[in-house]
Amino acid sequence: MRFAVDEINNSSNLLPNVSLGYEIFDHCSSTQSFPDVVKLLSVNNLVQPWDEPHNNLSRILGVVGPYRSTQVLSVAPLFMKGLIPMVSYAASSSVFSDKGNFPSFLRTVHSNKIAIEGIVNILKHFNWRWVAFLNSDDDYGNDGLALFMKKIKDTEICLAYSKGLNQYTDHSQTFKQIEAQKINTIIVFAPDWTAEALIESAIQLNFTNKVWIADEEWSLNKNLPKIKGIRNIGTVIGISEQAVKVPGVNDFIYSSRRHTYCENASQNIHCNQFFNRSSLSTEDVVAADPSFNFPVYTAVYAIAHALHNALQCGSGRCNDNITVFPHMVLAELKKSNFTLLNESIRFDENGDPNYGSYSVVFWNHSGDAEEIGLYTFHGSIHFFINNSKIHWYTNGEAPTSVCSSECPVGFAKKYAGSHKCCFNCKICPNGSYVNITEEAYRCIDCKDTEWSAAGSTSCNLRSVEYIPFTDTGAILIMVGAWALVGFTLAVSVLFAINYNTPVVRSAGGPMCFLILVCLSLCSISVFFYFGEPTTSFCILRFLPFILFYTVCLACFVVRSFQIVCIFKIAAKFPKLHSWWIKNHGQWLVITVAFGIQALLLLIGYTCSPPETNKDTDLYPDKIILGCDLDLKATAGPVLFLLSLCFLCFFLSYMGKDLPKNYNEAKAITFCLLLLILTWIAFATEYVLYYGKYIPILNALAILSSLYSFLVWYFIPKCYIMIFQSHRNTHEYFQGLIQNYTKTISQ
Repeated sequence: MRFAVDEINNSSNLLPNVSLGYEIFDHCSSTQSFPDVVKLLSVNNLVQPWDEPHNNLSRILGVVGPYRSTQVLSVAPLFMKGLIPMVSYAASSSVFSDKGNFPSFLRTVHSNKIAIEGIVNILKHFNWRWVAFLNSDDDYGNDGLALFMKKIKDTEICLAYSKGLNQYTDHSQTFKQIEAQKINTIIVFAPDWTAEALIESAIQLNFTNKVWIADEEWSLNKNLPKIKGIRNIGTVIGISEQAVKVPGVNDFIYSSRRHTYCENASQNIHCNQFFNRSSLSTEDVVAADPSFNFPVYTAVYAIAHALHNALQCGSGRCNDNITVFPHMVLAELKKSNFTLLNESIRFDENGDPNYGSYSVVFWNHSGDAEEIGLYTFHGSIHFFINNSKIHWYTNGEAPTSVCSSECPVGFAKKYAGSHKCCFNCKICPNGSYVNITEEAYRCIDCKDTEWSAAGSTSCNLRSVEYIPFTDTGAILIMVGAWALVGFTLAVSVLFAINYNTPVVRSAGGPMCFLILVCLSLCSISVFFYFGEPTTSFCILRFLPFILFYTVCLACFVVRSFQIVCIFKIAAKFPKLHSWWIKNHGQWLVITVAFGIQALLLLIGYTCSPPETNKDTDLYPDKIILGCDLDLKATAGPVLFLLSLCFLCFFLSYMGKDLPKNYNEAKAITFCLLLLILTWIAFATEYVLYYGKYIPILNALAILSSLYSFLVWYFIPKCYIMIFQSHRNTHEYFQGLIQNYTKTISQ
């Protein structure tokens, strides 16, 4: 500070005809130095704080210092009232950035906020998440702790342990608590003397193998890196203001120390001003922490430049007619913009320095604080560490500091305690995944259209499955359907040729053609079980089959009734038989059955039409496309169809002992039995099997139902007409009837 004042007073450019005067005293404590502070503010040895600042002028226009944040807090209010500028070179507490309480405070050292950001960047760089924070129990340290807790709030870093350090702290107990929580990274935010006591205790108590992060107060300490046993405590990394070498200051120190001690400071401007120089050698002063040289140097020059501008100094001379008030110096200080040792000196709106950067240092084995990285924060933020320069106590990779190890891929975290860094791991089940970049503590469910295996980090699209027309099974069934149509057409032609023969007449005559046409129309449903399901496909899967199969069953009901009526009821109820023949009862029954079924289908499909559905429950990785039928809507048509089936079965069973050539009842009974067994088999398979081939089984059941009537009712009659024509005569049939009549009469 003396060097800067001396340099300015000898300058011809800065304050050319003005000499700076100064008073320096060691602000070692609030109680002992407070009288000196009051003396600075006095006018004629009187202090009248209630006076207006311009009425009586004190001897000072600016203050450089004090050193510690606590010291600034104790005296700053006295200077703030008169807007006397205070430029501190070391007080870094963030509270001084509040211009409401400290309007005339500026500083040439960065706020704790910047230092904490640098420390947090170091933690993030090495992924250290489980840390202890030891701070000096004063305004500086407590401010650092508060800033640190705020900074890590939305990060993965956890403050596992914190402790305020003072002269009475039991370091042994502190180390035991850190060891108990398995903390490997310790941040020490404290001044030199507090940090020295802590580190020396760690060496003495054999507290080893930790990572120590030093703040700027002790990261460049000259003594600690060289004491015996320092390597045992682990690895020390720190941040510090970049030390800018001030040219000529060492020569000035040596020159000043050569002057003899004088009783009266006014006798010699080079006098050491009541300083007992016997306590420190010149080498001790030169070897002191150099990081504060430039901040002190800058503080003096900032006030000088502000005074230079307030006095309108220019063209080699300052204006002697201007009376300078402290608030004028303050106004010019806030607008500071000058270059000092290649550094552009400016202050932001909070009075904090708007220049400079931090170095990241490592205490190497030579006992030096080696620069290994850089943290710049003006303009664009840049943080860099050269990992290769660090020699870890592990003799390998950087040590870890976590409460719980990271979960394996596909596992979500589950809190295990009050800290977010302490957790258990649980695997995400099927149908869910974990995305650690978004939400590491929850398994996220996949969408309905997606799937995932257990332990997944993302979802996969489900494959959409249905039976395409090109499927082998679909092709075979469609070929079978077309074959059915071909067979029914061939049978129809054969029956038409032999229309007036007894076999055709006994089989039902014209009713046979209606049955064959309905069987062909039923086969339409088969084709709509393939391809991507749509609403129209879902309707046509069931409507043609149910509607026209109802007609088929109604025909067989009528045919079974006619057989029983002719041979068993005609004789006992001749009038009923006569009415049946006269009014074409068989066609009336068929028409009524068709009308009832059509009405039931219309009501059912109107109230609840079938819709396509996407079944995501059967398989985790598939979507099975199908048709969703409302049971209430289809119950009526299905029950009516079942009623006709069982009525037909009952009537046909009654005629099972009729003559052989008239024994259509046996054929109908057998067809119905096959029909029932077919659908029982399908229902069983439907319950037991889940998959996309259900439509094939359904289509197969329909085709089997159609073939059962075609093969077992019509084909035997075709065989007789083609290969046993002698059995297709009236004489043969009359003989069978006469034999049956004789048998009955006997």
